[in-house]
Amino acid sequence: MNVIQTLAISALPIIFAITLHEAAHGYAARHFGDPTAWQMGRISLNPLRHVDPVGTLLVPALILLVSGGGLLFGWAKPVPVNFGNLRRPKQDMLWVAAAGPGANLVMALGWALILKLAIGLPELVYSAALREMALVGISINGVLMVLNLLPLPPLDGGRIAVSLLPHRAAWKFSQLERWGFPILLALLFMGILEKILRPLLGLFNNLIRILFGF
Repeated sequence: MNVIQTLAISALPIIFAITLHEAAHGYAARHFGDPTAWQMGRISLNPLRHVDPVGTLLVPALILLVSGGGLLFGWAKPVPVNFGNLRRPKQDMLWVAAAGPGANLVMALGWALILKLAIGLPELVYSAALREMALVGISINGVLMVLNLLPLPPLDGGRIAVSLLPHRAAWKFSQLERWGFPILLALLFMGILEKILRPLLGLFNNLIRILFGF
């Protein structure tokens, strides 16, 4: 498969995985009382409203080409959430944060179902491409779900931890947020992030195989 084919097959699942993750945060925030994203027109299933040229397109494309799809990830324009507007800010933060990884889980299961159906199709030109697209969809959604559930602010897992911790511990833990992205980059470049993610992704992929009988 050449570069153009690889990018063409991978574009749809990558863009939807990244952008619908953010849209899910917006929908959840509105449900629990924060209309900020809705007022700014960011609650939408239209990926174009969430695409970040670097994080949604350039970075995933480069990683895909360099790694062969071994560890795909990226980001969209963050959906603005004012946690102070939530009806129960500390408790509801958990559900708003969990909505993004939850959306990735649903999409991964959807792509797994598509893969199951594609495997049963006659061996035509489009069936092979559909299988590859489904595999990318499972991979990117699995990575985004597991990565974002790591307990490090400002990742979703960090916000879930803040929601669950007692008030004093939650406040202290939330102070890590300003260092969260530099810590994540350091873990990435030191190879530690991959060592953390690979066994978790292996477990996730095994569960997908068991559920769908691959």
